[in-house]
Amino acid sequence: MIDQVGPADLDAWIQSQAGAGAKALVLDVREPWELERASIGPHASYELMAIPMNEVPARLAELNPDRPLACLCHHGARSMRVASFLAGHGFGQLANIAGGIDAWSQQLDASVPRY
Repeated sequence: MIDQVGPADLDAWIQSQAGAGAKALVLDVREPWELERASIGPHASYELMAIPMNEVPARLAELNPDRPLACLCHHGARSMRVASFLAGHGFGQLANIAGGIDAWSQQLDASVPRY
């Protein structure tokens, strides 16, 4: 199952996955030019990794299927596709950050530029 989590609810989702024993990962699946325009910062509750959506299949071995993982993109569509792909490859603790980085900027951190 893929949870839909708003940016403001990400920390609560991570806490609900605490039994996994591994620090959560936020996987940003946007393109490099998008990362240059706007990115979220590091946080104590998760590690941040960027892999463009089209590179995820080739780089699947870099991801731990036993680790809680939340996918992020611009508005939430690409990240949902990646989360669905990961679910089909044995990842069980998955969330899609609903609304993506655009919602992040509007709801959580206005210092993150909108584009």
